[in-house]
Amino acid sequence: MADSRRRTAAPNPDHNNGRDRVKTFRSRYLAMLAASAVAFPVTAAAQDAPAQGGLSDIVVTARRKVENMQDVPVAVTAISAAQIQKYDMTNLEKISTQTPQFTIGRASNGSGAQLTLRGIGSSASSIGIEQSVAVILDGVYYGQGRVINEGFLDLGSVEMLKGPQALFFGKNATAGVISLKSADPTTHAEYMARVGYEMKAREVVGEVMASGPLSDTLGIRVALRGSKMFGGYFANGGLNKTYSTFDVATGITTPHFAPALTSDNPGARALIGRVTLQYKPTSRLTMTLRANASMDDNDNNSWNYVPYACGNPNGTFGANPSIRCAKTFTVYQNYFPADLAGANPFSRADGSLYNQYRSWAITGQVDYSLDHLNLTLITNYNKNVNQWACDCTIVSAADPLSAPSTEHSVYNAFSTEFRAQTKFDAPVNLMWGVLYQSTKRNHTQSGSFGGISDSSAPAAYKYLGYYKRSETDGETITTYGQVEWKIVPNVTAAAGVRYTHETKDSYLTHPYINLALQGLFLQNRPVVANQAWDNWSPEATLTWKPTRDLTLYAAYKTAYKSGGFSNSGFVSATTVASDVAFNPETAAGFEVGFKSTLMDRQLRLNIALYSYLYKDLQVDFFNATTFAFITTNAGGARTKGVEVEFEYAPRAVAGLNVHGSVNYNRARYTNYVAPCYGGQTVATGCGAGGLTFHGADAQNLSGTPTAVAPDWTGSLGISYEAEVSRGWKSGFSIDARYSGAYLASAFGKPNSRQDAYVSLDASLRLKTVDDRYEIALIGKNITNRFIVGGAIDAPNSAADTLGFVNLPRTVQLQGTVRF
Repeated sequence: MADSRRRTAAPNPDHNNGRDRVKTFRSRYLAMLAASAVAFPVTAAAQDAPAQGGLSDIVVTARRKVENMQDVPVAVTAISAAQIQKYDMTNLEKISTQTPQFTIGRASNGSGAQLTLRGIGSSASSIGIEQSVAVILDGVYYGQGRVINEGFLDLGSVEMLKGPQALFFGKNATAGVISLKSADPTTHAEYMARVGYEMKAREVVGEVMASGPLSDTLGIRVALRGSKMFGGYFANGGLNKTYSTFDVATGITTPHFAPALTSDNPGARALIGRVTLQYKPTSRLTMTLRANASMDDNDNNSWNYVPYACGNPNGTFGANPSIRCAKTFTVYQNYFPADLAGANPFSRADGSLYNQYRSWAITGQVDYSLDHLNLTLITNYNKNVNQWACDCTIVSAADPLSAPSTEHSVYNAFSTEFRAQTKFDAPVNLMWGVLYQSTKRNHTQSGSFGGISDSSAPAAYKYLGYYKRSETDGETITTYGQVEWKIVPNVTAAAGVRYTHETKDSYLTHPYINLALQGLFLQNRPVVANQAWDNWSPEATLTWKPTRDLTLYAAYKTAYKSGGFSNSGFVSATTVASDVAFNPETAAGFEVGFKSTLMDRQLRLNIALYSYLYKDLQVDFFNATTFAFITTNAGGARTKGVEVEFEYAPRAVAGLNVHGSVNYNRARYTNYVAPCYGGQTVATGCGAGGLTFHGADAQNLSGTPTAVAPDWTGSLGISYEAEVSRGWKSGFSIDARYSGAYLASAFGKPNSRQDAYVSLDASLRLKTVDDRYEIALIGKNITNRFIVGGAIDAPNSAADTLGFVNLPRTVQLQGTVRF
């Protein structure tokens, strides 16, 4: 069973006392490294149906080695390179539209996203909370919600592994894993050029790829994509407003005009590139080096924040009665006033809102195959910088509620991992690995607040209510292993465990607080936390293959999600380390599954049943009593359900594929005394029975659904491709995704409800038989459904609700040439 322990130091301005542990970490790691190595072969992509009809095998790396998906004792949904291209799935949000149980809510601040799988996800409001759904790119863990800003071009495959995956993928995989594999260099020269135009956002997209050998042993692949919107997905309905400031130094009140945004959002521009070198001097040795860079700019960091539900019976927004709540693709925001523009840190001189994301990564992988042993080393360094300027009232709210804010966050991560895996022609085989990771987050935020200014303060602080800075240095060392025993030829037992030792040293401070707010917030009084945890996450599976085409399995799994520090919190007069430092989250439970290939390999039918208990849920909320964001551990949750997936490819009709899924998932809090949602009364349970949470009235959510947890989801799709004339073939695909109703709020807020919906994606293609030329029409969310992926109480109007809304209907015309 998983266990953990935590150490949190008392506040201490000298936060360097954790640095002495670095030497201990490194010596411990080197000792393990000397005794360990790691291996798994290069991931193979999920294959498409063969030309003669019937099913082809799908190979995955769910257990860090190449296996047939039908043989793996894991619930896996695989998306091939052809499927990725079919719907232009170039980022995680687009990928989520093809996976009914996986939902993404894009957020402006905090972690930047709420990723939810099987009803388990992480709040977007705290940048310190790492996601429960781990994102793996080319074998490397990317833990930040900001990963949704990454563009994933030229992918070879995508795998969604559902349920806890700690043994093979480490911490922060309590809900599951999204594993992406970029395409490798080819053995012969290939070139591709593509241009597209998306009609809703008036977006032009261009992509090029070149791949092939530089010599007999060295191959290269270069991919580049650029895009620019001349419009957007969301209309701006903002109203001109005035933000007045009271100068605490002179007593003078000055009005500042803030014009409404008029352009559609997000108005995005992006440039993404990857270079891959692969060296194969012998059949045993493969060395791969990948370098990625991504640039993503938006004209508004909260471009999908829609005020869709009001607490007011008349349907108007509390902070601005001129705006009505509605489920429309409309946002209401304003430029910075001219006086504040360029004066506030990280603001632009023209007062425009923006979100600017930059990332860089380099990954080196060495695979070496001996007669009975595979060895692999993967080393990665990645860095991302996110900066924004926000009209954070969201609804053109005027005096005194305007809140122009800015943020600058930098995240660095270095990791190196070794694995070794035996391949004896014997009943017993072993896998062993060790990983070291070092991370650093530097977070800075400023905000105008409460209609105050101070002309006696430094120029950069004149119009600020607060300026805060936070930093977290983390180190992780983990070792893991598995024993696989083929008891008899068709029965295999496997057992393994991952041990993790982790530390995080953090501080949060306000270098500047306006004089009028210094009784509420504390200036230059840091809150410090030095944390350490140890965790054991065991796993055991039993697999029975009575025939080649039938697999039955049972598994016991556990998982561990890292604790941390809420870097985006506040230091108020009552803030202590435990308000912003939180413990790990754990999961444990069982899963049984049935995988089959039937009807002469024309039908694939997979069924999985599961039940998992999550403890010490990590929750972020705003405490109105102390006026502070608090991240803490509270209660638990259980998810249990059944999933059925099928794929049918009849041999009698080559090129036809019918596929779908039906999923039942019951995700409920087991014991959770929670903060009240905005506008909640005693009559609806707030403070009933004297319940409190961090000094404020609380409610009992035990037995109620978790956030973004529909009971029923499903999908149904059909694709067909055939030759229509000499030298030409055409194809189409239609995919429907169903979701039952759910609450988008983590605190049971009734007006956060997302109604049940069906969204529809479709594509039409005409191409030459040799695939050289192709023209395609790709439509997503054709039914134009309003879908909320997460929700928060509205600032200054808590009874109202803001939703993180997914994209409306999009239609793209795309042309491709390959040679």
